[in-house]
Amino acid sequence: MKLGSLKEGGRDGTLIVVSRDLKHAVKATGIAATLQAALDDWSNTAPRLNALSDELNAGKAAGAFALDSTKLAAPLPRAYEFVDGSAYLPHVARVRRARSAEVPESFYVDPLMYQATSAGFLGPRDPVVVSSEEYGIDLEAEVVVVTDDVPMAVTPEQAAEHIQLVGLVNDVSLRGLIPAELAKGFGFLQSKPRSALSPVFVTPDELGDAWQGEKLHLPMRTWLNDKWFGEAECGVDMQFSFAQLVAHAAKTRPLTAGSIVGSGTIANEDTSKGASCLAEQRTVEALRDGKPSTPFLKFGDTLRIDITDGEGASIFGAIEQVIAPLK
Repeated sequence: MKLGSLKEGGRDGTLIVVSRDLKHAVKATGIAATLQAALDDWSNTAPRLNALSDELNAGKAAGAFALDSTKLAAPLPRAYEFVDGSAYLPHVARVRRARSAEVPESFYVDPLMYQATSAGFLGPRDPVVVSSEEYGIDLEAEVVVVTDDVPMAVTPEQAAEHIQLVGLVNDVSLRGLIPAELAKGFGFLQSKPRSALSPVFVTPDELGDAWQGEKLHLPMRTWLNDKWFGEAECGVDMQFSFAQLVAHAAKTRPLTAGSIVGSGTIANEDTSKGASCLAEQRTVEALRDGKPSTPFLKFGDTLRIDITDGEGASIFGAIEQVIAPLK
């Protein structure tokens, strides 16, 4: 099934079930008012939401309406936790190379992860508002999973059973602020503003054979100003599966239902696939040409992030945003 949230009903939106073709939806408030409420009681709400999804896809759901993506909030407008990994080591290697840093050997056996911003997520059509272009505005196209309650110290095999939803995120980065923050030795803060989530999250069964080994085996497609930018394969060069990432996050603490775990920027060793963030593309250009030629995002620039199935149909809906100045 596919789940989303309308921009109504308060900060956490109104839960809707969305049709497989993303054209219609029905409010699920008779089951749970919000997606967070559904996740809090997932063993009871999931079967009922699935039944409503079946009715909607069969054209039999009472109260169904045409879906307007501009009225969608993030599926989880705010989450108790968002921990973002960096499971694609080609991305790690290139971005670190731009800072004249090497990839430690430990990164190949121990996932890299940080505590990200979760108090609010942008909707899929909301602008990315930044106060200065000088900050080095960048997109990062990633896959995320959402968990139910995860006990502390789970194994990856156990963690896999707690992955309930899959979606996309534009994990916005301000590259110009990152080096000084990392130099303090305390991690990201000002350099990581709010991220945007895809129009819907989907249950893993919706992905069919594309979901194997707790990885998504489809290309991540990105466009900048309506021009193709990249289509890196999500299932290739992912050093750690989502089950491993969830287990890593839960090593010393339980995860609350509704926790979001990110893959990190999708990247492949094969650079002909393009990139999923500007910092990586700029590093490729610098290594090839001696200097980067692709600028960071400017006010008025547009971006699009999407994943499609084998027939070209969008699975999660596209994240489509414009970069806008703070007013």
